[in-house]
Amino acid sequence: MTTTKVTRVSWFDRLKNSVLGIGAGIVLIIGMIALLWWNEGRAVQTQRSLSEGSGLVVSLPISSVDPAQEGQLVHLTGALSTDQMLSDDTFLVTAQGVRLVRNVEMYQWIETSTTERQQNLGGSETRTTTYSYALGWADRQQDSSKFQDAAAHQNPPMSHTGSTFRLESAELEAFTVGRNVLDRVGGADRLELPAAFEEPLRERFGENVSIVDGAVYLGADPAQPALGDHRVSYEIVPLGTISVVGAQQGSGVAAYATRAGDSLLLVRQGAATAQEMFDAAASSNNVMTWVLRAAGLMLLITGFSMLLKPLSVLASVLPFLGRLVGTATGLVAAVFGVAIGTLTIAAAWLAFRPLVSVIVFAIGAGLIFVIRQQIVRRRQKPTAETAAETSADTALA
Repeated sequence: MTTTKVTRVSWFDRLKNSVLGIGAGIVLIIGMIALLWWNEGRAVQTQRSLSEGSGLVVSLPISSVDPAQEGQLVHLTGALSTDQMLSDDTFLVTAQGVRLVRNVEMYQWIETSTTERQQNLGGSETRTTTYSYALGWADRQQDSSKFQDAAAHQNPPMSHTGSTFRLESAELEAFTVGRNVLDRVGGADRLELPAAFEEPLRERFGENVSIVDGAVYLGADPAQPALGDHRVSYEIVPLGTISVVGAQQGSGVAAYATRAGDSLLLVRQGAATAQEMFDAAASSNNVMTWVLRAAGLMLLITGFSMLLKPLSVLASVLPFLGRLVGTATGLVAAVFGVAIGTLTIAAAWLAFRPLVSVIVFAIGAGLIFVIRQQIVRRRQKPTAETAAETSADTALA
């Protein structure tokens, strides 16, 4: 089921929007420079904190609390235990674990759209947007009032939503850990509800409820979902063995304040040595650093593209010329984005860790050289084609 909308945007409106985008481009560039600088400082500070912590941490038995270790960085490993139960009173589900997660989906109309753009002679642009509609499961309410074809695709409100039920504290033999530790424990498993749940749920919700594949189904026929049907499934983070690195605080564990300026609290499901936990944290720090670097560089290129966008719009009075200028400005934006980004990273390393900045400068210079070579090749290609055409004409004469 589809509907199509065709709009025509004048050259003047396109130019006006591109000029207005210059301000957003400037803000984006400044923001990404700040992000890249902050990210390098964060990476160094985190690594220093982890190096500091790995040299201070002491592994302790959990059978007793040693007052002499108060405030010190300690490593504990053991099985969690508690008498508390986690309960979702709405669906009468009770389980023992660290976290109980209720996932809710509703069968509803979902809108997707695709837009094709065609530049016209004179600089205007024709945009053809195709909206498609299909019934499907989604864990969030799709606001059908904002659909292009809202009249024919109305969604009812979701009668239930997802929720999380958390354990407030648990025992690690002689130690007691709170939400600061428990909320960091991962490893959720699917919790399958038994068929016996159907009867009490029907007393609460009526006949249109059943247990299907271990989940609650609210609707007349699970084999043929209808608009507005719900399905509710559960996940449980079980009680089990965990490993913790943090500051001993009474019989509990808190974040440890490092001299580098970080708060250090590491939690991992299962048994792990202190060194394994620090190695994993260092690896995660490296991954986050590179992800933020890549995101910062890409958004810097986007910011410079927004600055240069008016040039391609101006040239689009002749569509082929607009595409040519757009390609050229895209390459220029890439050069400026990579150059400014790598210079920012290198400058940050020069401030936080001078020796590494030399390597970053070299990588940035290499990237700029490659992009510059691509620009030169693109410029030389039309010249070579023109020379070939001239030679062919001379030969024919």
